[in-house]
Amino acid sequence: RRNMRPTFHHLLELSRLDDNFNLERLPSVQRNAQVYVGTEKINKPVRGGPPQVVFVRGVSHAPGLVSVSGARRALTSGLDELERAQANPKVNMQSSSRIFLHSMPEIEDTTAEEIAKEFEKIMATLKSKLAKRLLKLSVDEIEVKVRLLSTDEEGKPVVRPVRLVATSMEGEWLKTTAFLERLDPITGVTKEFCVLGDSKDQVCFLDPYVGANIIQTKRAIARRVGSTYAYDFLGLLEVGLIGQWDEYVTRLDDGSVTMPSGIFSSQELIEDESGKLVPGSRPIGTNKLGMVSWLVNMKTPEYPEGREVVFISNDVTVQSGSFGVDEDDHYYKASQFSRERGLPRVYLACNAGARIGLVDELKSKIQVKFIDPSSPSKGFEYLYLTEKEYDALPEGTVNTHKVSEGYAIDDIIGTNHGIGVENLRGSGMIAGETSTAYDEIFTLSYVTGRSVGIGAYLVRLGQRIIQMKNGPMILTGYSALNKLLGKEVYNSQDQLGGPQIMFPNGVSHEVVDDDQQGVASIIQWLSFVPKTVGSLTASRSCSDPVDRDVVFRPTPTPYDPRLMLSGTNEEPGFFDEGSFKEYLAGWGKSVVVGRGRLGGISMGAIAVETRLVEQVVPADPADPNSREAILPQAGQVLFPDSSYKTAQAIRDFGNEGMPIMIFANWRGFSGGSRDMAGEILKFGAMIVDALREYEHPVYIYLPPHGELRGGSWVVVDPTINEEKMSMYADPDSRGGILEPAGIVEVKFRSQDQLKVMHRLDAQLQLLDSELEGVDGLDDSAKASIKEQIGARENDLKGVYTQIATEFADLHDKTGRMKAKGVIKEAVPWARSREFFFYLTQRRILEDDYTAKLSAADESIDSAAAKDILKAMCSGDWDDNKAVIEFFSTSESDIEAKIAEVKKSAIAAKIAALKGELDTL
Repeated sequence: RRNMRPTFHHLLELSRLDDNFNLERLPSVQRNAQVYVGTEKINKPVRGGPPQVVFVRGVSHAPGLVSVSGARRALTSGLDELERAQANPKVNMQSSSRIFLHSMPEIEDTTAEEIAKEFEKIMATLKSKLAKRLLKLSVDEIEVKVRLLSTDEEGKPVVRPVRLVATSMEGEWLKTTAFLERLDPITGVTKEFCVLGDSKDQVCFLDPYVGANIIQTKRAIARRVGSTYAYDFLGLLEVGLIGQWDEYVTRLDDGSVTMPSGIFSSQELIEDESGKLVPGSRPIGTNKLGMVSWLVNMKTPEYPEGREVVFISNDVTVQSGSFGVDEDDHYYKASQFSRERGLPRVYLACNAGARIGLVDELKSKIQVKFIDPSSPSKGFEYLYLTEKEYDALPEGTVNTHKVSEGYAIDDIIGTNHGIGVENLRGSGMIAGETSTAYDEIFTLSYVTGRSVGIGAYLVRLGQRIIQMKNGPMILTGYSALNKLLGKEVYNSQDQLGGPQIMFPNGVSHEVVDDDQQGVASIIQWLSFVPKTVGSLTASRSCSDPVDRDVVFRPTPTPYDPRLMLSGTNEEPGFFDEGSFKEYLAGWGKSVVVGRGRLGGISMGAIAVETRLVEQVVPADPADPNSREAILPQAGQVLFPDSSYKTAQAIRDFGNEGMPIMIFANWRGFSGGSRDMAGEILKFGAMIVDALREYEHPVYIYLPPHGELRGGSWVVVDPTINEEKMSMYADPDSRGGILEPAGIVEVKFRSQDQLKVMHRLDAQLQLLDSELEGVDGLDDSAKASIKEQIGARENDLKGVYTQIATEFADLHDKTGRMKAKGVIKEAVPWARSREFFFYLTQRRILEDDYTAKLSAADESIDSAAAKDILKAMCSGDWDDNKAVIEFFSTSESDIEAKIAEVKKSAIAAKIAALKGELDTL
């Protein structure tokens, strides 16, 4: 093609490849790109064969490569070539990938430092946008060579090559670096690279492309089990955080809000000399334990000043990520570290369960006392050691007794700690710690690759679980179960604990496709959670006006309750646009639970499915007579699974420190024999237990055309926890013991309806009068009139049944509910968003100050604390906006009052102690 350079060998720098790799060229689509698969040159055999690297080398003649759009276009082209190469049978699944692009156009009016900074920004954006493909294609290095046009000391034009590299070779995922190139003055070929920076500190080198280092080897191991290397999750977290900020800034559409600098940093938690975990750093890949942890600081839209989170992760590259005594200790200490500080704790699970082992040094020393040495098949009496071998062992290695051959072995103890039952003790210790952590702080687990035995229990004990689709949670492997059953029943771990099992049964809250999506889900979940235990509910700025109407309106016919919460493009729902996220969607489908934002305030949400749903009970592969069962579940009814789901969600919300909106629309509990046997009473009672213990505001709201009846009202009635719970209803909602049709059958039966007919219907009144006139005089006329009365009653039966039903329905309307004090207010659905926003904002501040007053003086309960605040408020205490204004403008006065109360309480305690002392 005209005005384009040919793809010269030195432009692609192929000579740097063949020193350490045996290269084989693969077909490529683009004319200015070449693809090679490089097999590392090694001197000794390696399990799985020598490491492979797929190299994509390209030359670009197009300008604009230093812009986001141009860089994305070029990188996407390289990824397309990689994707085609990965389909080649010569490339194995664990191969690494590296992309090199030589940009030929000369860039003017800029410096190397400016280009390096721009490259860092561009890579941050590209990692966020293309993370899924970069991970899938195992891209470990992106290298771009650009040419800067400048002038020398004499003012003559000179071209200075600058090499921009984003590499994972040193540990951090695609960390950016920039180099200045020094060229051979004769050949023009690169002589060496110098790290961009102060000239006196410059490091210059020219190395061929290195083979797999320890970090690359560990990455390959993690990829082989379907996961990501533990330390690479830090890079994914940064990418996910950038993506969250991009979405937030775009949605907010406020030029004054931008992503802050330094949004992510991490410090590894390392044991000091006393064995205590402290934040520090060490070279990546030098850990000896299969458990690592970090204290991560993230600047999020909720906390732009920064928030801290503790991450604990298995390192699957160390003894398959199994739990030994040392790993258990590290996990325990890291979890305690987060509890002591009230920080959220996230566990990245990829493990092989408790570590198993034997005293290997004895294998070559043991002897066998056969019953008949000439016929070993007759069995043996004991294992023993000769005197020489026994004397050579460290003391305490075995327990023995003396026999003629030497020493018969009674117990093998070993000198290495962490090969057997002691690991189970450690597993019990961290299981208890995880259970405690769930009660005290926010816990979240992400299962990637696999989680076995104690690893599966840990994620369940932490309750909240995000599961990668290739991350089974199992207690034992499928091959072991097949041996136990004596036949080949299972053929994969997914049959035992894959997402198709763990999502429908409610163990997993969410399922994701890959680790980048998993990390994004972790960050999103954290965005709903306060920065520390006891902090105010997490909130962020919001572009969705709180005073807008809720346009989507529930209908009398079945509808999707998710639309009530999230809305549609044309009809906004209750929560802020795009903020609602459903969890536990595969389990207990007759209830919808999730998290959303109301005016930026994080809230838990429970809504009721009005449509018919199905519960699927899978067949048991071990039982040939087993069949899959599909059980229908009616809408607006609580079943055992949805009751348990509701209680579980309330407990989760409570530990996350957020208010709850319960959009109550239940007709009652399912009381059939199957559900009674399925423990519906137990799980329904769990809802009461969870609400009784709840420490944050709970709003029960009956939506339009919703109804709350019978036992389903009982389990959410505000008297369960009057301090925190309150109930509201839309004017078109209903509440009562039975539905009108049902109560008519009991309290407004046919005889009662007939009385009303005869009292109101003129024709029946006339017939009754005529019947009275012929009574005892003319039997035939009497019979004729009775027949006419019966016919008239039959004609009116339908309408008077409707009248009776309407009469019963009038008992269930909002007016009577409010008059009887069972609801606080009738709130129209269209204005519910504004009402609950100001109510929630007021309650968050009020509860915070109430708790501080009660803490200052133990004799002050919540009611007394509220009375103190009410006395200080000059506005209308029943006006939420006025109270919020009072809290906002009188913060210093309230804090002074709290200090005064505390001072008085301390003085009273001193006086009481002195009085008690005087009596002694």
